[in-house]
Amino acid sequence: MGGGERGGRAGRGWVGPQLLACHPPHKVLPGPVLRTLERGKATPSSASLGTRDPSGGSRMAWWKAWMEQEGVTVKGSPHFNPEPDAEALYTAMKGIGTNEQAIIDVLTRRSNAQRQQIARSFKAQFGKDLTETLQSELSGKFERLMVALMYPPYRYEAKELHEAMKGLGTKEGVIIEILASRTKNHLREIMKAYEADYGSSLEEDIQADTSGYLERILVCLLQGSRDDVSGFVDPGQAVQDAQDLYAAGEKIHGTDEMKFITILCTRSATHLLRVFEEYERIAGKSIEDSIKSETHGSLEEAMLTVVKCTRNLHSYFAERLYYALKGAGTRDGTLIRNIVSRSEIDLNLIKCQFTKMYGKTLGSMIEPVLPKDRRAPRKPARATDGSPTPRPTEG
Repeated sequence: MGGGERGGRAGRGWVGPQLLACHPPHKVLPGPVLRTLERGKATPSSASLGTRDPSGGSRMAWWKAWMEQEGVTVKGSPHFNPEPDAEALYTAMKGIGTNEQAIIDVLTRRSNAQRQQIARSFKAQFGKDLTETLQSELSGKFERLMVALMYPPYRYEAKELHEAMKGLGTKEGVIIEILASRTKNHLREIMKAYEADYGSSLEEDIQADTSGYLERILVCLLQGSRDDVSGFVDPGQAVQDAQDLYAAGEKIHGTDEMKFITILCTRSATHLLRVFEEYERIAGKSIEDSIKSETHGSLEEAMLTVVKCTRNLHSYFAERLYYALKGAGTRDGTLIRNIVSRSEIDLNLIKCQFTKMYGKTLGSMIEPVLPKDRRAPRKPARATDGSPTPRPTEG
């Protein structure tokens, strides 16, 4: 199965948990960087966790929580001023050596929109591009993380897709993750950003870099045909779709892959939840088990990802983060991409689901991969917006 991450060059250190702040950035991050992860206040409702009601019908999986912004972790500082932040970054990188902690203190306390203002102020004051300066002064994982923070959201995901397809080999897992988990409006913005930055069509590049049924399901997902927030379900159509899926797989010798692709990629999430229930009643097994027995490789991964994201998006991302950290080595690309891209959407809910699924916090799994000298700031942090730095609180 495709989707492995390529390893990056060795870096000076790893500061991932600083990105896991569960409070708006105007509340300065507490001393031990990992404590920021433990202090999230969001508690996902049963609806947001994709549970079933007593009557047997599936509730909304993740759209309700997403639409109500229950899981947003970064909202911006009400006392924000980009000029002192830009000055602090310039001071941290001028001369011999780099004050990495000062960079962390600024960039991880601001929303993405505020970081864009800091970048403009940095260029206006010092005549340099902030992202390029970070790239020249930093290296390895730390550089990758700080640069990721500087990209506007849609451009960042466009960059991740472009890098997944450039050079020899294709990181299919990255493409599947992004296309299957974003809303249709989000996908439209990614496509615009991709074409603006790389001068080519995302759809055409995917078609050129993949083939067969994997190409078809990715292109189908890219169309954004799914209705993300529809609460309407036609019970008769759900039964028909379940019967069609059964007839396309378990009932016959061989598999009608296009029937699976069409239904999975064009039906709303609420409709698919009902289809999955009807399918299990008809086939006597889950849709996941049927996909595993009827398909393989990257196509299997893509179909299962659609099902996982439909059932519970937060569970899907929790699983991605868990396996990025589990075992020998760390899949840094998966870890950075998912923490950065979800930090202003639903990271708190992902964290809650992570603990529910694995019996441990995300922070407790990240901590062992940190070099010891990265587990706490090197010196007391100082807010750059003029506000006092609060003392760390237990929690």
